Amino acid sequence: MDGESGMEAGAASFEALWGAIPYPALVVNGGDGIVTANPATESFGATSLRQMAGRPLGRFLGQDSAVLDVVRQARRNGVSVAQYNVMVGWADQPSQLHNVHATPLNEDGEILILMHPQGMADKMDRTLGHRSAARSVTGMAAMLAHEIRNPLAGISGAAQLLEMGLEEGDRELTGLIQAEAARIGKLVDRVEQFGDLRPAQRQPLNIHDVLDRSRRAAQAGFASHARFTEEFDPSLPPTAGDPDQLLQVFQNLLKNAAEAVPRVGGAISIATAYQPGVKLSRPGHKSESLPLVVTIGDNGPGIPENIIRDIFDPFVSSKVNGTGLGLSLVSKFVADHGGVVECDSRPGRTRFRVRLPVWRGDVAEEPRG
Repeated sequence: MDGESGMEAGAASFEALWGAIPYPALVVNGGDGIVTANPATESFGATSLRQMAGRPLGRFLGQDSAVLDVVRQARRNGVSVAQYNVMVGWADQPSQLHNVHATPLNEDGEILILMHPQGMADKMDRTLGHRSAARSVTGMAAMLAHEIRNPLAGISGAAQLLEMGLEEGDRELTGLIQAEAARIGKLVDRVEQFGDLRPAQRQPLNIHDVLDRSRRAAQAGFASHARFTEEFDPSLPPTAGDPDQLLQVFQNLLKNAAEAVPRVGGAISIATAYQPGVKLSRPGHKSESLPLVVTIGDNGPGIPENIIRDIFDPFVSSKVNGTGLGLSLVSKFVADHGGVVECDSRPGRTRFRVRLPVWRGDVAEEPRG
């Protein structure tokens, strides 16, 4: 290999390495202007490199950002500087905890910045915890189905018989009994879904087909008052999924969004992306890459801070009449697919992200529950 070919190969290797870094990495010049950034930075900030290049880093992080202090320390002292537990917010993106590393590259004052996000491992641990909690509901679901359905049917039937012999003015009470019995029956139906232990029907699945079905059903019904926007990555590979389960996942998330947004000016966004670098540990010292990301956002008032960490736990709800089962079921189904679901929320913007694996062709069926 001659020198020129070697340089080209080295440049290609560098580009591949730069693009493979799974967390934000960027280079700034002596004036803190952005020289370049990796794809993970573009994804993190929802900003393209073209929009970032040449602009001051403080424009995106804020002039009082602790990241700028780390950069200036590294430049001033000529050594690598690391600072942990730094809150980093990019433009209008929500702030997140990061470990920030800044390393001088040359005498011109250029600095390499690496921002390693904290919290993903915690989110995955909590997802597995949510899955365990959802499984604990499974036993209760079987009990509910057996112990409640029979007497419930008796109550409803007795109310119908009573109604036949009552005056018109007294039928309101029997109607109330039947309505409440029906409501309890629907609640039992929802809880019973946790007890479905049949093997998941895993198959190669185009996630956009499922999202399109979910969106069309939402627009025709419970989300008819909201404005939808879509930003899909058309090159996404298929995931390993059960179409019925994933349809329910996205319909539940869209229903929550539709109930959260205002009747006038309500907006719901659906986006897909390929983001390599996130892996989930599995039994047997194995790991599952989760590069497929589906994001469903809304412009509602946000989820209260006092329940945001527990929002996927069974029976936790921010709704007055909520059962707290919808998001727990979402977490269970996503976990059964080998993925994770996470949420960040603040007033005016809430986002649920579902991370899923790619279909490999050798995915074994796994039990539900």
